Amino acid sequence: MRTLTLRRGEERRLRAGHLWIFSNEIDVRKTPLKDFAPGEEATVKDSRGIALGSACVSPGSLICARLYARKPDVPLDAGLVRQRLAQALQLRDRLFDAPFYRLCYGEGDFLPGLVVDRFGSHLALQVTTAGMEARRDLVREALEELVHPSSLAWDNAVRARELEQLSLAPVQEGACPDELEVPEGGCSYLAPCLGGQKTGWYYDQRPNRAMAASLCRQIPDAEVLDAFSYVGGFGTACGRAGAKSCVFADASGQALGYCSRNLARNAPQTAGETLAGDAFETLGRLRGEGRGFDLVSIDPPAFIKRRKDMKEGLAAYARINQLAMGLVRDGGILVSSSCSQHLAMEELRAVIARAAARAGAHARLLFAGSQGPDHPVHCAMPETAYLKCLAVQISR
Repeated sequence: MRTLTLRRGEERRLRAGHLWIFSNEIDVRKTPLKDFAPGEEATVKDSRGIALGSACVSPGSLICARLYARKPDVPLDAGLVRQRLAQALQLRDRLFDAPFYRLCYGEGDFLPGLVVDRFGSHLALQVTTAGMEARRDLVREALEELVHPSSLAWDNAVRARELEQLSLAPVQEGACPDELEVPEGGCSYLAPCLGGQKTGWYYDQRPNRAMAASLCRQIPDAEVLDAFSYVGGFGTACGRAGAKSCVFADASGQALGYCSRNLARNAPQTAGETLAGDAFETLGRLRGEGRGFDLVSIDPPAFIKRRKDMKEGLAAYARINQLAMGLVRDGGILVSSSCSQHLAMEELRAVIARAAARAGAHARLLFAGSQGPDHPVHCAMPETAYLKCLAVQISR
């Protein structure tokens, strides 16, 4: 196994447990990145020649290497891939009663670049690094041995693959179902297997949907707004908890069709309404019509994908939270989510505080949540803790 040498002083973050190595941290005079093949294994050493671990190299990427072992000269072979996936499966089996969860969460499960969502016998996968792309056959073989899937869908239409110069064409193996059926919190949700968002379902919001439903249960005849609804996870959970009505707002007509079906099959007593279009415009129009709700959930896409997007992204979060807060009745609840890794929990809280101040309202924090336990956070990598969800009571 060849050596990848760091520049002087660049080993501190790795010694603290981080797994990523950036291209500007490499001593390219000693170990030129261009000499490595995409996905090649290497032993990483500091400037003094002390080994730090084993990594897969992506020579053309900003994150040019990712550690997968703390010992030198450890191959990422079939045995190690299977061992890591078996450990990930063991953890999920302890956490959940049914095989519906994120089975592998990249660095959180010590397999950088691999995401696997399990829907019973169907698996949806995302491979985002050259190292893991080169080991797709090993991943498939390990999963076939461990969980015996009937079908696999490789979701390749993700920006990270483009950065790694990997193909974006999706790949299906086996007879993929037309729809996913996902049991959660007493509900049975339907979602598109192919052509939906991400891998088809957002397991990461599981505890936050349960929280929203619990809060809604305490509000008699609650009227709910689920904005950026996708297939209606938050609104349907609230309907199941006894909400009188739910309005779903999303840009996707396909997603709104699933909202109606999910509400009807899980909470037939709850009146449903769907609004298609840009969420900012939809919330503004509802405000102009004088509409109000007892619980409003907003779960927008990541407005801050890169650090350079921070200023513009913060402005977008401020605007959508102000619009949403304006639709919350006195004493009602705002559930505000962010999946932007670069937005800290305290920054989201500050956004909500400023929105309340501008509205002449008080915002009282009732709940602060994050991603579910099937998305385990690597304690040395804040990048793996991306989801924030705050529930606040709005008083005027």
